[in-house]
Amino acid sequence: MIDRLPPPVAATRPHSFTAHGVTIDDPWAWLKDPGYPEVTDKDVLGYLEAENAYFEAAMAPHRPLVDRLYEEMKARIKEDDASVPQKDGDWLYWTAFETGGQYVKWWRKPVSGGEDQLLLDEPALAEGKEYFRLGAFSVSNDGTLLAYAIDDNGSERFTIHVKNLETGEHLPDVIPGMLSEIVWTADDSGFLYGLANAQWRTDNARLHRLGTDPAEDIVLYREADEGYRVGVSETQSRRWIIIATGDHVTSEVRLVPASDPTAAPILVAPRQPGREYDVDEHDGTLFIHTNDTDPMWRLVTAPIDNPGEWTERIAPSPRFYMTGMACFADYFVVEGREDGLDQIEIHAYDPAVPPRRIAFPEASYAAGLGNNPEYACPTLRLGYESMVTPGTVYDYHVASGTLETLKVQEIPSGYDAAHYATERLTIAARDGTEVPVSIVYPRGFPKDGSRPLFLYAYGAYGMAIPPGFSTGRLSLLDRGFAYAIAHIRGGDDLGQQWYHDGKLDKRTNTFTDFVDVAKGLIDRGWTAKGRIAIAGRSAGGELMGAVVNSDPDLWGAVIADVPFVDVLNTMLDAELPLTPGEWPEWGNPITDQAAFELIRSYSPYDNVVAQAYPPLFISGGLNDPRVTYWEPAKWAARLRATKTDDNLLLLKTNMGAGHGGKSGRFESLREGAEEHAFVLWQLGVEG
Repeated sequence: MIDRLPPPVAATRPHSFTAHGVTIDDPWAWLKDPGYPEVTDKDVLGYLEAENAYFEAAMAPHRPLVDRLYEEMKARIKEDDASVPQKDGDWLYWTAFETGGQYVKWWRKPVSGGEDQLLLDEPALAEGKEYFRLGAFSVSNDGTLLAYAIDDNGSERFTIHVKNLETGEHLPDVIPGMLSEIVWTADDSGFLYGLANAQWRTDNARLHRLGTDPAEDIVLYREADEGYRVGVSETQSRRWIIIATGDHVTSEVRLVPASDPTAAPILVAPRQPGREYDVDEHDGTLFIHTNDTDPMWRLVTAPIDNPGEWTERIAPSPRFYMTGMACFADYFVVEGREDGLDQIEIHAYDPAVPPRRIAFPEASYAAGLGNNPEYACPTLRLGYESMVTPGTVYDYHVASGTLETLKVQEIPSGYDAAHYATERLTIAARDGTEVPVSIVYPRGFPKDGSRPLFLYAYGAYGMAIPPGFSTGRLSLLDRGFAYAIAHIRGGDDLGQQWYHDGKLDKRTNTFTDFVDVAKGLIDRGWTAKGRIAIAGRSAGGELMGAVVNSDPDLWGAVIADVPFVDVLNTMLDAELPLTPGEWPEWGNPITDQAAFELIRSYSPYDNVVAQAYPPLFISGGLNDPRVTYWEPAKWAARLRATKTDDNLLLLKTNMGAGHGGKSGRFESLREGAEEHAFVLWQLGVEG
């Protein structure tokens, strides 16, 4: 029993460093194995294994609840589910799960009719592996070859394989260590990709010719700035291959002909600090989506033979945040958000023809383009959902302007949307800024402060959290919870300025927005102090660490998945894979004393104090290259040694996985069931 098993105690070992005249003690620095990414230190592994044993002992009495939640969640999933087939050339492509399968199989059949053809069997590839993830998946233009990449330990170092789809045999071309997409040349004699370097940074784009030694692959571009990452993609027409480089705030794009990838690249526009842009092409004209004049972005065009001659096609709007665009043969599509809600607009190439916006049926929802591989495209594949509406796949018929429903997410155990209601609120932050909140709850929910509430947020990297559907969430709603998403600054839910207002020297807005949303929900009767469960992942885990330091009494349970909590140490370590590329997001504390002081003021690990903390469920991944395993481990160790309460603190480290946790669909469901069980247990809600 947990009350008989004392929690693990991580030893302290003297360690300190000095920066900007400040000496910082870090007695748990030893938890970072000096041989990382190999982790072999017996003391480190011993501590992680002791924490995992403690986790299992703590959860043991609640395994029946975990099992019950897991079976509920599993029953809401159609086990033999399949995607809607999509046409690409002479073939229809789709994926399908088999009953009991953790992973999908990839299929196709001729448009003209014929037998189904199995392209890739993920369950077979994953057999016997603790972790499996398919990365890039790219069929050659003539449909005869498949290049794909797999990661079997969570380290995000993928290996490329090439399969002959006519014979089923694999070619000898095997390329380890890649971290990119795969783009075929027009003649299918080879493909472009990028290798990760020793620091897990993709600083190159290279061309592999089939049948040649990968060591002889041609480097088409190499990036000198250690903070930039290189990616490869292609225009919608597939005439041009895109080689893009950039960091979080600046981008630079080159184009090479898909028919001649070794030709001199066309530089669309040289990098300018703070300017981002992306590119598509139509009949010799570049369509460039950019934030060069406004954080709401605009669309400009330029002739491909004079790419620096920009002409504005769509001006920035104070309400419409343009998030992307794509060029098809007969029209182009602009995506964005207006007042935080997704919008899709169809534009004729003739500027005299007014655009058409696709209308959706609900006041709050998430919608966007799906997979639309073809250039000549009379219908657009779309995805749609809301907090009460399961995922829906549409075809939008461009000529008629009508939506055709192709598939609605099936919930085998049953689902009635009428049992739930959703609202979109705004709550004033302490500086007067109105923060949107999406909330779903069971009908009849009393707003008298008597009910528990689950509050989720991310708030970083300009990543918006859409008000989408979740079958797992139903297990909380059906036990009387409301579930809220706080669209805090740091994401770009209301535009890129919303993102800018939650990063660098404005980073603390993210934390205070979250706290103020919680207090606002309490004031409006949605819940009460100590009745709020909160959750965040990665940079959202940093948010969790900050708010448990600042306002510990608000929270009844905290889920911090792979939390980025050792911010100061990580941003001071230029040798870590991601650090140089992260400085535009967090600041560079090595060279900038103000950034050092700001990060030191909020870094969750550095600001643990002797006070009562709420119950905490912390997770990590031993092979995680994004948030290294020692961040959650060090944080848990410091919390255990410092906090003054007897509330439960659990640390679970996946010893064979990375940033995303377990990879199979049922294994990831079980991890979700564990977290929900922890929340119900700590809030005293009947299971």
